[in-house]
Amino acid sequence: MADKSSLKLTLHRDYFEAIAAGRKVEEYRKIKPYWTTRLVGRNYDEIHFRNGYNADSPFMRVEYLGYDIDHEQGLYILKLGSVLEIQHWEVK
Repeated sequence: MADKSSLKLTLHRDYFEAIAAGRKVEEYRKIKPYWTTRLVGRNYDEIHFRNGYNADSPFMRVEYLGYDIDHEQGLYILKLGSVLEIQHWEVK
């Protein structure tokens, strides 16, 4: 099986919790050169979210369904699929 391509993102606890619970199905990033380089023309299978920077920080793998662009608000809208794995986190 080929390795899956993953986009790695860090999230605040509230957003991490909402995605883990299935209440948040989109993540937003401002349209800036940094995010354009990371998103446009790239094909990812998953997004790896982390809540913190330590090795034991909460971690989650989520299916990536692509992105839309909201030009009025200047945002990339990352479409999230199923939560594939959660580590170091108790689902509430």
